[in-house]
Amino acid sequence: MTDTTVAVAPATERKSSPLADLWHQFRAHPGGVAGLVVFGFIVIAVYLGPFIHTIDPNKIDIKAKNQGPSFAHPFGTDNLGHDMLAQVLAGGQISLAVGITAMLLSLLLGTFVGVLAGYMKRIDGPLMRLTDLFLALPLLPLLLVIIMLFRDTLRAAFGPETGIFILIVFVIGITSWMHTARIVRGDVLAVKSQEFILAAKSSGMHEYRVILKHILPNVMSSIMVSATLGIASAIITESALSFLGLGFPSDFPTWGRLLYDGANFLQINPSRVLWPGLAISLTVLSVNYIGDAIRDALDPRMLKR
Repeated sequence: MTDTTVAVAPATERKSSPLADLWHQFRAHPGGVAGLVVFGFIVIAVYLGPFIHTIDPNKIDIKAKNQGPSFAHPFGTDNLGHDMLAQVLAGGQISLAVGITAMLLSLLLGTFVGVLAGYMKRIDGPLMRLTDLFLALPLLPLLLVIIMLFRDTLRAAFGPETGIFILIVFVIGITSWMHTARIVRGDVLAVKSQEFILAAKSSGMHEYRVILKHILPNVMSSIMVSATLGIASAIITESALSFLGLGFPSDFPTWGRLLYDGANFLQINPSRVLWPGLAISLTVLSVNYIGDAIRDALDPRMLKR
């Protein structure tokens, strides 16, 4: 009877899953938890706020122009009487959409180039020289040239809002994949020399299956960290382009566009640049903290603890 109890006891022990271990390590990072809370609040406010604060962001009320915060307009109004809270919420939807979409594009390009360069030695040199070439380009002048060349064409083909959205996402995506490619390449070089990769190749498994089933899952941690940091970088880039007047039109507000429009009224109504600037800062800061926490949580040395 005693032997049976001893044999069954180990089988009843519950083992924690890798996802639970990851969440446990993530919770141990105070900055990451705070960043997740702040970023979650911003996303909820941006996408659900317009259902509560139902004022049209493009509604003009000249009688209420340049007002400070009030019960009717919590963030005040601009020189045309636009409600600033409604504009910040609407601009957040666009800025977050641009950041996430551009991040996905750059992540796809960077992962593709990094995996090919790290796994296939014969094309490693050309792909890395291409990456070095993109890293050496002056990005801001390149962004300005691309936008000036293709802005009118895309506007005519897809409309002023959709055309600029496609252009901004494409421009940010193709100019921000290089760091992801270098990181992924380094991880692939380390993983492909492992014994389980050699065993998979010896068993006759096709190259693409080795990459999909064994290489990609083992470099996913670096890809996830690059994804979080890529959102922040894309939001900053879009805000800079909009601040220079090369982003979305004035009736299609983003956080950067609101900063650009409010710069000339800084002394009259400082809150016009305070709220969009605060939204950009909190979003980028929270996403960076989330990325740091994910990086620490996926560190094998942390998991062993």
